[in-house]
Amino acid sequence: MNDSLRDQLLKAGLVTEKQARSAKVPPERRPRGKRPTPPQASEAQQAQAAKAARDRELNRQRQAGAEAKARHAQIAQLIEQNRLPTPAGDDIFNFVAGGKIRRIAVDAELRERLGRGELVIVRHGGHSALVPAAVGDRIRALDERFVIPFVTAPEAVAEDDPYRDFVVPDDLRW
Repeated sequence: MNDSLRDQLLKAGLVTEKQARSAKVPPERRPRGKRPTPPQASEAQQAQAAKAARDRELNRQRQAGAEAKARHAQIAQLIEQNRLPTPAGDDIFNFVAGGKIRRIAVDAELRERLGRGELVIVRHGGHSALVPAAVGDRIRALDERFVIPFVTAPEAVAEDDPYRDFVVPDDLRW
């Protein structure tokens, strides 16, 4: 039992031979790690700053994507909770969305409410729905691409338009 503490720690497997040798050398004579020269240090700092900037940008993009996904989910929920039931019948209302003529089933009351601006048409997931104007305003505040603009007032007619005297009736059906 005359073993030194060093030998006891080695036998117990608590330290390695290299650790035991470094503990034997006085601290002032221990070799220190290679210190970077000033140019290497500035390059390392620049690389670290560039990586931090990249990480911030990636986090910003991820957060923006998550916010957009949450807005779309909220819009889908608003539409599903507030959509008016599709009426039975053959009356169709035509409108333009995304450069294409779309159709939605309406009855006389819904057509009149659309004309008065009490209802708006929204599109989500390739489908159209009628919702109250207040809900349409909330959806427009989240993302205006989902609400179909509806022109109720006639547009200004140019002076040289040969058809300016021929008014198109509001109830014209295609």
